[in-house]
Amino acid sequence: MATNSKYISLNLIKSELREDVELTGCSLNTISKYDKVMDLATRRGFLWQSYEIYGGVAGFYDLGPLGVLLKNNIVELWREYFVKQHQEFVVEIETPIITPAHVLRASGHEEHFTDFAVSCTRCGRLYRADHLIKDVLGIEAEGLTLEELNTIIKEKNIRCPACGGELSEVRKFLLLFQTYIGPYSPENLAYLRPEAAQGMFVNFKRVYEVMRRKLPLGIAQIGRVARNEISPRQGPIRLREFTIMEIEFFYDDKNPQADILYHRCQDDKIRILTAEERRRGGDKPIEITPVEAYESKIILSPWLAYWMCIANRFVHALGVPLDRMYFEEKLPEELAHYSKQTFDQIVIVDKWGKLEVSGHAYRHTYDLERHMKFTKADLYAIRHLAEPVRVKKRVIKYDKKRILEIFGPQAREVFKVLSKYQGDELLKLIETSPGDNVVIEGIALPKDVFTVIEEEEVQTVEKFVPHVAEPSFGAERLLYVALEYAYTEEDGRIVLKLPPRIAPIKVAVFPLVEKEPIVQMARKVYEMLKEAGFYVIYDESGSIGRRYARADEIGVPFAITVDYDSITRNDVTIRDRDTRKQIRVPISDVVKVIERGIKGENILSLGYPIVGSNP
Repeated sequence: MATNSKYISLNLIKSELREDVELTGCSLNTISKYDKVMDLATRRGFLWQSYEIYGGVAGFYDLGPLGVLLKNNIVELWREYFVKQHQEFVVEIETPIITPAHVLRASGHEEHFTDFAVSCTRCGRLYRADHLIKDVLGIEAEGLTLEELNTIIKEKNIRCPACGGELSEVRKFLLLFQTYIGPYSPENLAYLRPEAAQGMFVNFKRVYEVMRRKLPLGIAQIGRVARNEISPRQGPIRLREFTIMEIEFFYDDKNPQADILYHRCQDDKIRILTAEERRRGGDKPIEITPVEAYESKIILSPWLAYWMCIANRFVHALGVPLDRMYFEEKLPEELAHYSKQTFDQIVIVDKWGKLEVSGHAYRHTYDLERHMKFTKADLYAIRHLAEPVRVKKRVIKYDKKRILEIFGPQAREVFKVLSKYQGDELLKLIETSPGDNVVIEGIALPKDVFTVIEEEEVQTVEKFVPHVAEPSFGAERLLYVALEYAYTEEDGRIVLKLPPRIAPIKVAVFPLVEKEPIVQMARKVYEMLKEAGFYVIYDESGSIGRRYARADEIGVPFAITVDYDSITRNDVTIRDRDTRKQIRVPISDVVKVIERGIKGENILSLGYPIVGSNP
């Protein structure tokens, strides 16, 4: 029996939204723009809920054929803006998804990467406490303590939205997905990474050496991450597994070399809702240049200001108008444990009002210092001094012969332990240890195996810990935002006005009628475009108007029609999706015209004759 795909996709959307409906009291019959976008996305193969035939799992979405192409194009556009255009000081690496527990213990995630959860004592349903309070009371609860959340829930008598049951005490919930490397053992504990950042921090020294010890240095990474969200219910917006695109940008705070901010961003305007304005209860962003924002200390890091400038351009290139996005500064109590200052890039969307699409954090020296503390590794950068300086320093040496005599075959392990410690650290351990022995990692060593001498040396360099600015984007959120802003309805039909650069399918090829030699020529054009590297669809079924409509609905920016005149003139018409106007182009010029159109040029202004418009 035939099934109605539209009915199925709408039912999936309604099922997924039921929790929101229960919280807000809205009717399922009210179709928002989000509902329409999700219906189109499901029906035409952009995305759908994962494990659909098993009822689906909240927080997981699959990308269909068009979704994969759209996401890949968004990722490649991000790479263009953030890596390729900055390749003199930004490089890309790839690191594992599975992360040993001690790495995320050092980074602070094992302790701090948590949210507060509350459950219903009757039906067992689990909620994220701050989101539940915001949904029920309409007040912002992010950043509140466990005690404050408990007090609000009890004083306001918040009940389970699903069954009306009493809620439990609020408790901390670790958002890290847990696994094991090898056989089950506490020593083998690992997590799926919640961010790509730690892969860049632990590899900083390797990349720094490869790049010939030059700063500033950006290390970029694109990859999958996982966050065990408590109760994700925003469709493809809040996912438990998604693709992240991040840069950890290392620089010398005493010499940031941020002239590029002044050269490239002095004329750009960004909109910022400051923490001070938010604290006063205001919600009006100011419009300011990134240069002015840095110089007036609204943005603390020059490189944070620069990457916010680039982020503004990038999201605009996805089809979001500049007046529909801004940067919201987080309040001190909202900051992540590693951040000195953070701005969320917000895009205004139909269903939720504001949606975070990227985060821009001034991570300062936190991460490198933590990894050095836990591993004793040298993750310093080198700063060349303007003038050499003479310094006296105390140097500690140890008697290898004595250690060999004392420890015999075990001396090798002793030397291995001692090699982990910098001279200053070793000296401090010896001087602060009581008695005649010093215990280092469980090994007792007589103090008299060590000798402290004073030396004078000329220093031309000094070590320092670089500061870090981080732009971080979620690809799937950007995919949804691009779809929503592209979605339009014209004359009773859907037109997906995706920017040509990110459109999944670049060209559609239509023979006007299913007759030879028109079909043969259309096939030839189709093959030519494929060989040129474009994603192309060929469609010869139905009226030409219906074929244009099908292409418009999936965002194809250009449609080529082979008609009767094409046979004698060896040319075709190329239709522009957004204006529906057509130009007549020789077949030999088709690839060139499509290439220029994808880059953003208006094909109607390329000098080819405009031959009317088509529905």
